Amino acid sequence: MATIRKAVFPVAGLGTRFLPVTKASPKEMLPVVDKPLIQYAAEEAEDAGAEELVFVTGRHKRSIEDHFDKAYELEIELKAGGKEKLLQIVQNILPSKVACIYLRQAEALGLGHAVLCAKPVVGNEPFAVLLADDLIRGDGQGVVEQMAEMYERHHCSILSVMEVPKSQTSSYGIVATHPGPDGELRVTSMVEKPAPQDAPSNLAVVGRYLLTPRIFDKLEQTGTGTGGEIQLTDAIAALLADEPVIAYPFRGKRYDCGTKLGYLEATVEYGLTHPELGADFAEYLKRVVL
Repeated sequence: MATIRKAVFPVAGLGTRFLPVTKASPKEMLPVVDKPLIQYAAEEAEDAGAEELVFVTGRHKRSIEDHFDKAYELEIELKAGGKEKLLQIVQNILPSKVACIYLRQAEALGLGHAVLCAKPVVGNEPFAVLLADDLIRGDGQGVVEQMAEMYERHHCSILSVMEVPKSQTSSYGIVATHPGPDGELRVTSMVEKPAPQDAPSNLAVVGRYLLTPRIFDKLEQTGTGTGGEIQLTDAIAALLADEPVIAYPFRGKRYDCGTKLGYLEATVEYGLTHPELGADFAEYLKRVVL
């Protein structure tokens, strides 16, 4: 499998859909059972071989840095109290070989601009981009790892995609594709948030990207698009003129934790499979729902 050493996490958004809880706490720190969304995404990148996690942050995001930092006082208290299991959990949020790097996105200029902010750290190598509010439970294998295996065969940018109802295309970047020589889906065009009647398909790009460094050249040349922001979708559309881009229908289930309903669905389903409380939670739900 190709080694994807660097993963970028754009986490500067305001999370307005979850106000008031996100007034002082980042949406990426919303917990699903006992881990915040950003930790699930970081673990997925780490499982794919990432050794440098690049967080593109904004104001009021210090709790993300604190979460991945060492907590000396807490560790001392847990050790003194003989709480070894909890101590291990705190100390092993990420392996010691994984480095966390924090960059500030000074202005809210869109996802494309956030990715461009990571250029000095990423350099000239392929990298993953993960949107933490898209929580994806891979089918036996994380989605970034699946995409890394696809990259090993094709050495080009890869977008994770899923089918969505035609009525929802205005909420996503939508791709048109044709079959490649190995049966892969080659992207022929890409549109950001088209109206249903204008959408080229119902294949929507969701929050996992594996990009070649050429994307930075395209982002530097991309003007503002939908919503007055620098759209990553527009830069990827421009990239099509220079190299293939593959749409990858990932194996797994995606939870849109950028919406309240998607977040609740993830909480329930992750709770039901939790090794410590799954059975008891299932019994509780039976009593409440039935």
